[in-house]
Amino acid sequence: MTAPVIPQTFGATRLPDGGARFTLFSRHATRVWLLLFDPPGSPEPSREVELEASRHRRGDVWQITMPDVAPGTEYLYRVDGNGPQGAFDPGQWLLDPCARAVAAEYAWAERDDLEPAQSWQGTTAFPRGVVIDDDFDWEDDAPPRTPLRDTVVYEAHVRGLTRHPSSGVNAPGTWGGLAEKADYLRDLGVTAVELLPAMEFHEAEYFLRPGDARAHLRNYWGYGTLAFFAPHGRFRAGEAPADSVREFKAMVKALHRAGLEVILDVVFNHTGECRRDDPTFCFRGIDNQIYYLHDPRTGHYRDFSGCGNCLSVHHPAVLQFVLDCLRYWVAEMRVDGFRFDLATALVRDANGHFLPEPPLIRAIEDDPVLRSAKLIAEPWDAVGGYQVGSFPGQRWAEWNGKFRDRVRGFWRGDPHTLGPFTTALTGSSPLYGGCPMGPLKSLNFVTSHDGFTLADLVSYSHKRNEANAEEGRDGDNHNLSWNCGHEGPTDDPAVLDLRLRQRKNLLASLFLAQGVPMLSMGDEIGRSQQGNNNAYNQDNETSWLDWAGLDRDADLHAAVRKLAALRRAHAGLRRRRFFSGKPRGEHGQDIEWFGVDGHPVDWSGGHAMACRISGLAVHTGHDRDLPDLFLAFNGGEHETRFPLPPSRNGADWTDYLSTHPDAPPLEDAAPITVPPASLRILLDGPLDEGEDEGEGGNLKTET
Repeated sequence: MTAPVIPQTFGATRLPDGGARFTLFSRHATRVWLLLFDPPGSPEPSREVELEASRHRRGDVWQITMPDVAPGTEYLYRVDGNGPQGAFDPGQWLLDPCARAVAAEYAWAERDDLEPAQSWQGTTAFPRGVVIDDDFDWEDDAPPRTPLRDTVVYEAHVRGLTRHPSSGVNAPGTWGGLAEKADYLRDLGVTAVELLPAMEFHEAEYFLRPGDARAHLRNYWGYGTLAFFAPHGRFRAGEAPADSVREFKAMVKALHRAGLEVILDVVFNHTGECRRDDPTFCFRGIDNQIYYLHDPRTGHYRDFSGCGNCLSVHHPAVLQFVLDCLRYWVAEMRVDGFRFDLATALVRDANGHFLPEPPLIRAIEDDPVLRSAKLIAEPWDAVGGYQVGSFPGQRWAEWNGKFRDRVRGFWRGDPHTLGPFTTALTGSSPLYGGCPMGPLKSLNFVTSHDGFTLADLVSYSHKRNEANAEEGRDGDNHNLSWNCGHEGPTDDPAVLDLRLRQRKNLLASLFLAQGVPMLSMGDEIGRSQQGNNNAYNQDNETSWLDWAGLDRDADLHAAVRKLAALRRAHAGLRRRRFFSGKPRGEHGQDIEWFGVDGHPVDWSGGHAMACRISGLAVHTGHDRDLPDLFLAFNGGEHETRFPLPPSRNGADWTDYLSTHPDAPPLEDAAPITVPPASLRILLDGPLDEGEDEGEGGNLKTET
């Protein structure tokens, strides 16, 4: 009797009787073969079986159950078929894009028996799916479910965070190494770790291109996914591919116990097969027509990603693939959210036109499994699609690139930047004023993995990307950076003091702004890439975090903790609604503005302003009154003075933080003096009892 096809989980599923069920999607396939490699690492398959269409196919689903398949067994497919835009080759090995773990070659750069022109077909270097037994004891794991208004994101690279010898962890560069830094991250004041691509990606992208000057370099960032359900194997400590799954789950459990959420940077705009003449690994050979967008005139791939191809995410089968993937990472791997790389590419139709109601975006928002997941869009793509403030999702926070540019420009001293800087500081209402999410729509950042680190932003006026082997063509030229008077490393105390002050200014602006702040890995302890603003292929000390910065930059690290603590303690910095600036009965204004020496603020030509943010519960949405905040910003070259308003509760104004070490002390009834290129934060009363102002991690989080 013919066994029915069970259209449930794609990939390889272990069965209670010791067998495994293999399920593959392909609409245009006419023949499918399953290849099993047992023992693991065998150069040739130990078994190969053809899936008969009459027995093993229902619709577009090919499925076969195999007895006696042990955990650790490696597998691949071969597929033949027909149809327009077909790329079928029955002799081509194919990786299952739904494999839960992948056996791959991570020492490719050290092997002398592989030639760049090879696709690795027929070698142990070709990535293979692995049958896993994914039982895991989650114990009492519970997601932190941190409200978006209380979220502080820390963008990190799994390997880069702890690979440097200074990290002091037991398993450098791994999931376990990341888990060992949970207490550090919690005490820093962040609530969520956003990981650069962590799904199995194509590291050897440049090695397999004959004549590529980057052949000796790895795809380090990971924007080239091959197996979307599998944690990347280089990040594991164990030898067995299935250890990747176990170690990933253990990492999530450890971060959850520390109160930290896990957000994955996901890449659904393109895959690691990249250009049409690059080696085939999976999608192209399984169903090229369905998975990728093609130009109907030329047959070439559409490319809104700048990487050679684009997934056809609005096709029902591919849309379902994306949803299945996201559900798996939430339900089985227990991640808490996603950041979507080049998300604007996901809202274009096959002709490149923007869709007002993109099917994928709506499906993700409404999916019942994903309802609690945080959703973050990078609202631009590689061909000019810039949707900051107009990305079509209703539940999506946006990487606010305009915030980055306005804050950088103001502290660099550019003209006519005070108004735009203040707009960014108050939540970017011109961009998000009509959105129900209010200021929380804006995910604010000053730096990210893509561009200068914070230390380099104030040390280099020009990028230094020679190590990338692209002759300086790569990386953005519009950085709004400033070297503070000397290009690159220096021993000049005046330059070093200014650079430290500017870093504090930039980070303080980030933590004081309305919206959701994102801190980039190592910016709190001076991580430098020696001027490289596009270190995508630098899997070396250029990109790795040197933890010696904890001692070198102790002052900056302490300032970040203090800023994070203030933000966590004061609900006026975490508003759900934009400031009105208007009196509200007897409660006064939620925000008041002050110009230099009592004059009106010079929004068009000035370089300084101050504001008072109310701490009243009626204005902050908090359950009790808090101290008022007085924030004074001076981006100019000369000191400025601002009149201090009377304290609402009769208490004295006190300094909380100044980014200039020589800021003069406060005097009764006297204006506050703000030195050049600095800011000051004042409070008109103590923070509530039991709340720590920066000396530890004991601040209570409002729910």
